[in-house]
Amino acid sequence: MFKKVLIANRGEIAVRIIRACRELSIRCVAVYSTADRNSLHAQIADEAVCIGPPATKDSYLNMNAIIQAAINTGAEAIHPGFGFLSENAEFAKLCEANGIVFIGPSYKSIEMLGDKAAAKETMAAAGVPVIPGSKGAVKTLKEAKKIAEKAGYPVLVKASAGGGGRGIRRVDSPDELEAQMTAAQQEAKNFFGDDAVYIEKFLVNPHHVEIQIIADKHGNYIHLCERDCSMQRRNQKMLEECPSPIVDEELRRKMGVAAVTAAKECGYYNAGTIEFLVDENREFYFMEMNTRIQVEHPITEEVTGFDLVKAQIEIADGKPLEIKQEDIKMRGHAIECRINAENPDKGFRPSPGTITALYMPGGPGIRIDGAVYQGYTITPYYDSMISKLIAHGSDREDAINKMRWALSEFIVEGVDTNIDFQLGIIRNADFKAGKYDIGFLGRYMEEKKK
Repeated sequence: MFKKVLIANRGEIAVRIIRACRELSIRCVAVYSTADRNSLHAQIADEAVCIGPPATKDSYLNMNAIIQAAINTGAEAIHPGFGFLSENAEFAKLCEANGIVFIGPSYKSIEMLGDKAAAKETMAAAGVPVIPGSKGAVKTLKEAKKIAEKAGYPVLVKASAGGGGRGIRRVDSPDELEAQMTAAQQEAKNFFGDDAVYIEKFLVNPHHVEIQIIADKHGNYIHLCERDCSMQRRNQKMLEECPSPIVDEELRRKMGVAAVTAAKECGYYNAGTIEFLVDENREFYFMEMNTRIQVEHPITEEVTGFDLVKAQIEIADGKPLEIKQEDIKMRGHAIECRINAENPDKGFRPSPGTITALYMPGGPGIRIDGAVYQGYTITPYYDSMISKLIAHGSDREDAINKMRWALSEFIVEGVDTNIDFQLGIIRNADFKAGKYDIGFLGRYMEEKKK
């Protein structure tokens, strides 16, 4: 097993990885920007190295600084967490060139799946259901019009190198196509350095359901059931649950088989997530694959009892999976609420500042994945997440009840939060009945304005 691992990330995911390493008796190296000098991950790691100023391009995206930190501290492997460099093929390749193990898939898999249009082509060739649309990046407006007409409006123009909801534009008619395509290309260029876009049919208010897979370097693949991530605003997830309220055993089996097929087609290993859209007829379509651990991985861990982060590290070290598909059993239901420093009443405006008082709930079935403490200052430079609150119950109703009282007990002073907003969702009759889709939050917010 590795003796020392560097965590190329910050915040709650860095803390989560440090704790997994501790359980495996691995020493940890944290990296931090000058703005994160007092962050929890930098304080609890065995070693901590400053890699630059607050701007992400000069610190958490500074590949050379991170590699040098690993070399200087003798770290044998790097865990990238999520975001930042976690899906950067160049970084994975740089790790390999310097004799450092990248705790994730091969750079070849990242390259193959990082281009969303190419990934869609690969999945279609493997027989995985895909959303109707272009077979790769669209080169011209004339080509785009032809494809959109065939798929049928509305359509989405999406960045090929996209992620996090960036570079996506909805087009409802041919008259809008040119302007929206140009806007998507410009945003894609700004955020990803690549203006390639593709087109796919827009499914009206489907469910966003993803399948967690894990695979080792010895050809063993398993899936760990599904997560419903439909509760999202502007393509940003806010609340997730496992299992999905719309997925039955037969659909779960079909989606699981499709997810494993997708992973095998790419020669994939380590943790990964295949994201699907499920329409009103319960037909599912491949959307994209995330080649990293997901923010919402804790709900899968709670329901299956399988530690995904420890498995990531062991697989990177060459160990085979010790469990088979038939060993995966679902136990109850789990819900995750992302607690953010933001003001929902002011357009979810971020609320940086110092936390002057903090009480985080606990008790049976409650888990907190966080990296804040009383006196901690949330800076304006990074994601505004305070923590992830996870409730695990014997069934969905029990999980909802636990989440309701946990949110009611959660106290954060000094910054605005979305706790009351999340509590409103949990108390909503349609949510409690499982009657929601990716359009739910938009409708919910409009209703609140009345």
